[in-house]
Amino acid sequence: MKMIALASDHGGFELKESVKRHLDERKIEYKDFGTYDLNSCDYPDFGAAAAKSVAAGECEKGIVICTTGIGISIVANKIKGVRCALCSEVSTARLTREHNDANVLAMGGGFVGPVLANEIVDTFLDTPFSNLEKHSRRIAKIAELEK
Repeated sequence: MKMIALASDHGGFELKESVKRHLDERKIEYKDFGTYDLNSCDYPDFGAAAAKSVAAGECEKGIVICTTGIGISIVANKIKGVRCALCSEVSTARLTREHNDANVLAMGGGFVGPVLANEIVDTFLDTPFSNLEKHSRRIAKIAELEK
């Protein structure tokens, strides 16, 4: 697996640090785009940087975290080529990979604890895209909207 892009704001910082430890345990490389402490900051600065690295192919997938996961997922989805899904449980993480070939996972540090986050991350990273024609067709339609 190629490198994973990570980003958070102050509200997602602690969960991002927990995810980093989990990725280390799995021996998965990552690039941390910040933030690097609990000081108040703006999630668009960090979420966009991580999403751009995924869109450019520098990182295979991304994981972005803010307090709710909502704002940072909106930011990530503004980057052409990114399909970011906000997941707070394992089933949506699996389905967004199988159906949407999502390449960025968003989570809310205020809503998802570290144990569940690890399960979501594992599911997201380990689930392949289904390659079913109906899902490929729908993803192509999303890509058309970006033009």
